[in-house]
Amino acid sequence: MNTAQSKKILTHGLGVATGKVAFYIEHPPSIEPYNNLIKVSALANREIEHINSHCGNGWRKIFNVFAKFLFAAKLPDHDITNYSTWQSYRDSALLQASSQEALLFSVPDFSAKTYDWHIIAGRTYAKSLLRDQIFTNNLIWLDDEFAVDYNLRLIISPFLDYRQLSNIKINRLVEIIRKS
Repeated sequence: MNTAQSKKILTHGLGVATGKVAFYIEHPPSIEPYNNLIKVSALANREIEHINSHCGNGWRKIFNVFAKFLFAAKLPDHDITNYSTWQSYRDSALLQASSQEALLFSVPDFSAKTYDWHIIAGRTYAKSLLRDQIFTNNLIWLDDEFAVDYNLRLIISPFLDYRQLSNIKINRLVEIIRKS
């Protein structure tokens, strides 16, 4: 076991500590307390609006694309099926205590088995994790943008942005999950 694998991974981010899906991105919002999280913390009602207003349009896109993905995926037993639109889910439940997802700013901890699916958003970030040997390289690259390791239930996808993870690519991501 290499040094990176033998260290305890301190999982931190937004949402719930166990659930259906976790997206991993490299950087948290640049304001307190988000830039100093040491655990997974659920958002409060309207907290997404607060982050959007203080951290810019990029964060609005991240939350929107995340909610659009969940709405398209309709993961079994996920609460999103109780909402009529992705916008209503985003505004009422995304990454809150009652949700079943997380947006994490730490490397995946596959040994904890805390999420059904781990999705690393962004090829550059994923490649840096691979280079640093954070996890084994059993990925099957399906094309230039998506890779999957069905044993770890890990997917590499484009970043959570309209241009990178468009509706067509969201549907592709959903197909990859449903194939398992």
